[in-house]
Amino acid sequence: MSTPRESVPSLASRLRPAWLVLAAAALLPGCLATAPSMGGGNTTVTGAAGGGTAEGNKGNLERCDESLGTLAMEEDVNAPWYHQLRSYQLGSTIPVLRLMIQQSNCFVIVERGAGLRAMERERQLMRGDEGRAGSNMGGGQMVAADYLMRPSIQFSGKTGGSRAGVAGLLPGAIGALAGSVGVNEASTTLLLVDIRSGVQISAAEGSGKNFDFGFFGSAFTGGLAGAGGGYSNTPRGKVIVAAFADSYNQMVKALRNYKAQTVRGGLGTGGRLGVQGGQTEAGREASGRK
Repeated sequence: MSTPRESVPSLASRLRPAWLVLAAAALLPGCLATAPSMGGGNTTVTGAAGGGTAEGNKGNLERCDESLGTLAMEEDVNAPWYHQLRSYQLGSTIPVLRLMIQQSNCFVIVERGAGLRAMERERQLMRGDEGRAGSNMGGGQMVAADYLMRPSIQFSGKTGGSRAGVAGLLPGAIGALAGSVGVNEASTTLLLVDIRSGVQISAAEGSGKNFDFGFFGSAFTGGLAGAGGGYSNTPRGKVIVAAFADSYNQMVKALRNYKAQTVRGGLGTGGRLGVQGGQTEAGREASGRK
């Protein structure tokens, strides 16, 4: 058991430069900031989409050779998970989902919600006396949505971390820093519904996880502690996006092998679980009638 004890001073000496940098940051918050740079963000969904073309996207996003139809999206703003996002200082999930879906080329997204209301105001303005001739804002141009996608978050939060084990091996402030390592996890679901029939076409669940390094302890009070608290929200946002990307990838894989569900006698005509005396086909069969 002597070898592990002898390795601790060596490990601490190697980490001493990092400890000095963190201590300096605590005393001089803002003085060590670098100039902003474009790009280089470590996020699961990034880049741009233009039509069926994607730029700057991550290679782990599933992609379709042809679009499967038009898609509208809706969040349940009254759901508990939506209010949880607000507590994390995170906004709607729709913008990042729309980017991800268009980059995949699996669906063509149509504008709904607040964006549709803004479009209608503009169309009404152009149809009035102030509208310029040739604006071509006549009726019959809106594209219908074939499908509706509804995102939801089943779970998002900290699930503990390796606090005591690592911290016990490191001295002083470094031990406090290592002891604040936490794990952020999220589980998300995407539902895809056929708008014309109301039938659910697909459902997919995904998950994401990362490690969150916070800053606390007597040696890290003041500016750095405040920065650590603010930073702890950022990993949660990233892990939620990663979970949605996982959900979407699972959905696309299932849709590549899509086979419509069928019910003998037709959908919505009573189903196959008949009861005696029932008037459906299955009910008549249960009653011995044709």
